[in-house]
Amino acid sequence: MFKRHITVPVVLLFFSLVTILIAVVQAVQIPLGALPADSARLATAPVSHFAHAIGGAVFGLLGPLQFGRVLAGRFGRAHRIMGRIFVIAGAGLALSSLSLLWQFPTSGSPLVSGGRLVFGLGLAAALVVAMQAVRRRDFTAHRNWMIRAYALGIGATAVSMVFIPIYAITGTPPTGLLADVAFIGSWAICVLLAEIIIRRLQPTKGHFTPA
Repeated sequence: MFKRHITVPVVLLFFSLVTILIAVVQAVQIPLGALPADSARLATAPVSHFAHAIGGAVFGLLGPLQFGRVLAGRFGRAHRIMGRIFVIAGAGLALSSLSLLWQFPTSGSPLVSGGRLVFGLGLAAALVVAMQAVRRRDFTAHRNWMIRAYALGIGATAVSMVFIPIYAITGTPPTGLLADVAFIGSWAICVLLAEIIIRRLQPTKGHFTPA
């Protein structure tokens, strides 16, 4: 039973490990002024970039733990405390993402920039709705919106899983319309998977779930 309960956190951590490591490395490089050449432009926005790296690392690490049944079921206080940190990290991730988009409006194509804007606003909105739900003690809605927030916040992981192998093989990052579609599509798949998971978690008709 215990092994089954930790399966989800382990899978999510494995899935997002590369993105977390990249965020941690950037969080160290930014104050040291050691950003690689392809990220040097971000040195002109160190606060937003640092907030984005820290927010992404914390969000990616705590998300899998929050969705594990062991923490929520046996350590409710820890779950609530870590949940607040998770929300703060997610808010920092969303706001810093929007800030970077505003400071570097031409860093990507209109399609990619539009996608970043939608996903950043979506993450912020999902966190707000999730917190409103928990204040109403509507824990089902809270769980569903936190799942959506996690999917929106960790969408860059799916993009990395597509782009990093291409970069490693070719030595250059993917570009062009096909790359833009892959960028948006990878992120959208995360959101779609979240909706599928939410639907599967809903109780079936006629099934009584005790309060």
